[in-house]
Amino acid sequence: MSTPPQPQQPAGQPAQQPAVPPQPTAYPYPSPQSPPPGNFYAQPTQVGLPAQPPPGNPYAQPPQYGAVPVPPSGGGGGAGRAVLWAVVGAVVASGAWAAGVFLIGGKGDSADLRGYAAPSNMCSSVDYSSFKDEYPQGDSSPTHSSLKDKALDESYCSLSLKKTGSSYADAYLSVQVDLHQKTDPGPEFTATWKNYGDSHSGYDVNPVKGIGDEAYLVSQDTTSGSSSGSRYATLAVRDGWVTYTMSYSAYLTSYDRDKTPPALTDVSDWLKTDTKATLRQLKG
Repeated sequence: MSTPPQPQQPAGQPAQQPAVPPQPTAYPYPSPQSPPPGNFYAQPTQVGLPAQPPPGNPYAQPPQYGAVPVPPSGGGGGAGRAVLWAVVGAVVASGAWAAGVFLIGGKGDSADLRGYAAPSNMCSSVDYSSFKDEYPQGDSSPTHSSLKDKALDESYCSLSLKKTGSSYADAYLSVQVDLHQKTDPGPEFTATWKNYGDSHSGYDVNPVKGIGDEAYLVSQDTTSGSSSGSRYATLAVRDGWVTYTMSYSAYLTSYDRDKTPPALTDVSDWLKTDTKATLRQLKG
């Protein structure tokens, strides 16, 4: 981000700056700190301090600090009224400020989780039925983990996808859901996924409508005209303060010579369908 131009200093300053004339004041009454004319030794009245007890009565109690001074009747009432309204205005302003802080703080401190839950075993909650026609063999030992904390609930699953007759994984599927308990992930989520192509060369990024508050499909295909390379796709979703990713990856070196990974257009459709189904289950 470019730095805005700074204002230039004038080429030179005049030898002597003109005197600044006295500025008018918004306080139209004599200062309560000034002694009355003709009485040089009169002490100024202390504003905002408790009055001292009268001489000869050491036990007399001064007024409390929070008391609002009442202007005396007769002359000088204008100054008293000005002080009174200044004190009252300060009290009202302080109350309004405090009320605003509490209202805004109360609203901002509530996590927008929208009924989602992070299961202890994500592998038992993820719906990936769209992939099972291509990869009918189930994973007998999927990997899963979870985190429970006051700031974050997280659940993760990694699955091996196998075609019929495969002894080893032909592709991989990973799923993760995060419930952000303390901070709104929106700005960072958008910055990460919307701009993924800027920080990772060779990837296509497309926004997806109809899933959560915002979603992005990130994909890459490096298999064109070769016997190596990979096909990769991730669907990243944010719904309130909940983020979710479902990622697919396949490598040509894992496939038999007469087999090829599914096209990314098909994979993208499967990710969208299964993401919607999984999010419904996590919310239910």
